[in-house]
Amino acid sequence: MSKVDPNPGIIIVSEADCQELISREDSFTAVESVFGAMARGDAYNFPVIREAIGHADALYGFKSGFDKAGMSLGVKSGGYWPGNAEKGLINHQSSILLFDPDTGRLQALVGGNYLTAVRTAASSAVSIAHLAREDSKVLGMIGAGHQATFQLRAALEQRSFEKVIAWNLHPEGLDNLKNIANEHGLPFEVVEREQLGAEADVIITITSAFEPLLMNDWIKPGTHLACMGTDTKGKQEVDAALFARATAFTDELAQSITIGEGQHAIASGAIKEDHITPIGDVINGMHAGRTSADEVTLFDGTGVGLQDLAVASVAAKLVSAKSDAQRVFL
Repeated sequence: MSKVDPNPGIIIVSEADCQELISREDSFTAVESVFGAMARGDAYNFPVIREAIGHADALYGFKSGFDKAGMSLGVKSGGYWPGNAEKGLINHQSSILLFDPDTGRLQALVGGNYLTAVRTAASSAVSIAHLAREDSKVLGMIGAGHQATFQLRAALEQRSFEKVIAWNLHPEGLDNLKNIANEHGLPFEVVEREQLGAEADVIITITSAFEPLLMNDWIKPGTHLACMGTDTKGKQEVDAALFARATAFTDELAQSITIGEGQHAIASGAIKEDHITPIGDVINGMHAGRTSADEVTLFDGTGVGLQDLAVASVAAKLVSAKSDAQRVFL
């Protein structure tokens, strides 16, 4: 057995490094691959810890897992501080630790804020790529926070959209989305939720809501929904009846039924667990995905630790290959 370097140092991957090195394409590929690995049983997440800390209205927790196919082992620590925007900071704050699967030794400390944004956007983009109608023309956005801009940019790369429509509790917050739509030469319209449901072919919800923002009766046949904001017990973005109506997919079943949109449909008795399919089954060709033009499909993106580890591993490898890579020796 060959010996290993007893002190190779810990690679430091800054937020600036991540923004410079990790593209939307990199994130899409990493997330799609890890969803496929999860469905094959080659990767698994550990139980999520996510709690209110009783200070600053913050939610804080840990997501971790092991991807045997990609050899990524680690943990993301962080959460949501709703008052950060007033301090000039983004509300989601996190850091990622990567460990050597062969030895357990700490390999890298990676800034997690940008990566959380791009991997969450990649997750919804993967769902659009595999589940939305090919002729989808109108993209609807529910929510206008920091994450929404990443969602919009990633989604626009998946279909030939001709228009973007959006709703936000505070309409003035939609200017960032309007600017992105205009960059792509697309018309942008602020609408009420009922109109959005009636017009949109693809809808992305990305809020911190604790009540349904979209009702079943508002959604037209053939729509694909990517529900990306519900990641905590009690959160909710869509009507449970809409979840039950849709052909539902998720990143991880255990999270969907406990902290994702699936929790409400399960609690109401509207569905059973077998109503929900891991999107990795579609990626791996084990499930057909969308089967008709009128079918409503829904992706419950709860956010799994393996997504973070996948993109963080790519970033760490790219940084470690640089001659000026920053290392800390303990």
